[in-house]
Amino acid sequence: MTVAISGASGRTGYRIAEELLAADQPMRLLLRSGSQLPSSLQQADSRCVDLSDAKALDTALSGCCSLVIATGARPSIDLSGPARVDAFGVQRQVHAAERLGIKRVVLVSSLCAGRWRHPLNLFGLILIWKRIGERALESSGLDWTVIRPGGLSEREDDLEQEGIVYSKADQQESNSIPRRLVARCCVEALSTPASIGRIIEITSSRDQPNVALTEVLRQWSQAD
Repeated sequence: MTVAISGASGRTGYRIAEELLAADQPMRLLLRSGSQLPSSLQQADSRCVDLSDAKALDTALSGCCSLVIATGARPSIDLSGPARVDAFGVQRQVHAAERLGIKRVVLVSSLCAGRWRHPLNLFGLILIWKRIGERALESSGLDWTVIRPGGLSEREDDLEQEGIVYSKADQQESNSIPRRLVARCCVEALSTPASIGRIIEITSSRDQPNVALTEVLRQWSQAD
């Protein structure tokens, strides 16, 4: 029951891997060439892979039962990065999952994905390309979940006192969330069948009570 994590050396990806490690979940880390892992993950099963190489991607994913896509374009003067990584890179991973029979896929996207009038689109139309990546997953026929976090924080302190603010698609426009809470949400979504076929937006607040994702989704289902 191995979970593959692409972008596993990224600041959100490695936290997802650490959360899976803490849960004793078998995993495989997919990395860009030259990436480095924190010491906590040095012994993990990891593979360097070029997302544009379909054969290498298939080899890296072979034997996995699910995939968390945590790849994201790095800040750069190269404005083609969001298209290559957030759209076409996600599409290639989705196609690989289809070829290999990997049914369960969780994608880490972004709050406001698809919105034209947003300052982030000054950096290579990043939110537009993220929405294209989301659509590739949504139309795949796989058991998909899209997690859309708000502004990402590196903060690790006092997170047990902070609740996640959940909403359906296109309900939140701002506010932030620590990457660690995003990682925990991704891991929870993986094992929550009710999250399949959902876009879930998340930010966080110290004024928000801690509520399990399963309970949130139960409430949504009752309201649908």
